[in-house]
Amino acid sequence: MSTCADVMERWRHFAAGASHELRTPLAALRVQVESAQRHPYDVDLPDLLDHLRRDLDRLESLIGDLLFLTRIEAEVHRTLEEVDLANLVRREAARWSGDGDVRLDLTPGVMVDAAPCHFARLLANLLDNARRHRTRTVEVRLRRVGDHAELTVADDGAGIPPADRERVFQPFARLDTARCRDRGGAGLGLAIARDIATAHHGTLHVEDAARGGARFVLRIPPSTTTSP
Repeated sequence: MSTCADVMERWRHFAAGASHELRTPLAALRVQVESAQRHPYDVDLPDLLDHLRRDLDRLESLIGDLLFLTRIEAEVHRTLEEVDLANLVRREAARWSGDGDVRLDLTPGVMVDAAPCHFARLLANLLDNARRHRTRTVEVRLRRVGDHAELTVADDGAGIPPADRERVFQPFARLDTARCRDRGGAGLGLAIARDIATAHHGTLHVEDAARGGARFVLRIPPSTTTSP
């Protein structure tokens, strides 16, 4: 069980990471604006505005993710409903239908009590992570295993070394492979996915995939209205 010191240390780490990630786009904005002020007649205004917009988009996305992390547990418990996981997976996977090979193997009728928007975010984060690191293929499987629903998202990329398989779920974690970090992002996607799983009384971990990449395994209790 976590001690008060453990909790404080995690919060200090989180605050330090958040501060660093927020300062980076702010510093880029400041450099561009101050340069334009010093050399106003040399400014390519459309190019400057395009760079400023991209940095603002990054800042807005980061702040949105940070706020989302703080609200997950409270919002999940307010919005639970019975959800057909196969249907939800199909909807999320359809967004990547034109972007590579996404293979689905879904058992129908696997029902869970979930907050649909949050669970969709969890799936989107796992699919996005797999898409970014695949060589060619992403495979999504859904099964009823024992007393849990089991959803796996696997890619055929480089995989994640065993020593780093917990670190990828830490906010702002950086691996040598940059596996845990979205290109241009702050590395919060997998941290958000793990917190959503936990808020649903589930677990999320990573292991080797059959094709040599990473396989993210989500286990969540089935719906209380449909379980035996």
